Amino acid sequence: MADRRSPQHPRNLAFKAAIEQCRDMRIELVAERLDLELITASGWASGACPKCGSAGHTPGSGPVDRFNINLSDGGFFCRKGCDDAKGSGAIDLVMVVQGVSFKEAVRYLVGDVSYTVTEAELERQRAARKRRNDQAERNKANRRQEAIELARGQWMRARGEDRAPLRDYLALRGISRRALRDLPVVLRYLPDYPYELRRKIDGRWRTLELHRGPVMLAAIQGDDGKFRCLHQTWFDLSRPKGKPEILLDGVRQTNKLTRGSQRRGAIRLITPPKFTTLVMGEGIETTLTAAIAGREIFGPDTAYWAGISLGHMHGKFARVDGKRQLGQPDLEDERAFVPPEGVRRFIFIMDADGKIEETRTKLEAGLRRAKAQCSTCQRFQIVEPAKGQDLNDMLMGATK
Repeated sequence: MADRRSPQHPRNLAFKAAIEQCRDMRIELVAERLDLELITASGWASGACPKCGSAGHTPGSGPVDRFNINLSDGGFFCRKGCDDAKGSGAIDLVMVVQGVSFKEAVRYLVGDVSYTVTEAELERQRAARKRRNDQAERNKANRRQEAIELARGQWMRARGEDRAPLRDYLALRGISRRALRDLPVVLRYLPDYPYELRRKIDGRWRTLELHRGPVMLAAIQGDDGKFRCLHQTWFDLSRPKGKPEILLDGVRQTNKLTRGSQRRGAIRLITPPKFTTLVMGEGIETTLTAAIAGREIFGPDTAYWAGISLGHMHGKFARVDGKRQLGQPDLEDERAFVPPEGVRRFIFIMDADGKIEETRTKLEAGLRRAKAQCSTCQRFQIVEPAKGQDLNDMLMGATK
């Protein structure tokens, strides 16, 4: 009788085959099977956390749906810091939502495990999964290129449009015409632009138009300097801070979306011909505020780029035994931002409107990535605003 502890035992081969089957499963379909109510946008599915329950909306503070699934790689986490709600892939998701063991999660996904699998059959399954994954990567690359072309089309559509409304919007954010003499060339404007999200309704994906109005468009450039993505900020000059109320099922949505590929990208707001210092905030408004405040501090050889999102600034974290190592960058991540060669000093402007220590730890991971992958970078810094405010909040307070 074969040793049941042997990797070649039919029971173990069968379980390995079941795991391969689980790894083939699309994370959004598993989430649907688990009755998670999620909204998809820009490659993410978001909703209430299945562990801590964080969801809904607090008036005036924006959306607080904290549970997020990356539809590209299957990674998921709770932005509220819920340690029990993080992982990657279908099996981890079932373990978290159902509160079951690894084996129980596999059985939930595939049912009773057949014990007739041979080593040859297991290798065929692995080879077939690799072929499917390779094809999926090719399809993903094609969709990414299509998204870039669509984004470029919208960017070109805004060429020549009068940008005066952008001045009015930025003034609402404390960035006056006098403080910012020239609007960055990477910013454009359209007066009537749809805000759209994709959502599954009655088993079919549909595009919903939730809002239409003025929008600030920003070009996101990759590490080669080429246009790769479009950052969109809808605004309403009649509302506080210019933020329109965009609702989905009664929940306020962010007024910012992207279209295209953010890979290694940034919004290059102010870029001198030769610069050795790079200052990066998360959003356009925060970064422009830093440019105004830092004019006398850092001097003319300083670039000011917006990093799009905190996640893009810090990138993926390294994993040890399947667990994320917060603060330690995954140096295999090819999407996260890395400063270009020639930069000697790299500075992050921290938004202090969340968990300060956690945000700092994440930004430190981004600086460690820069230190490892930008050979000229020698000085690194995080600038932290007053507690509960970002730099733009502080500027607005000073200009009232």
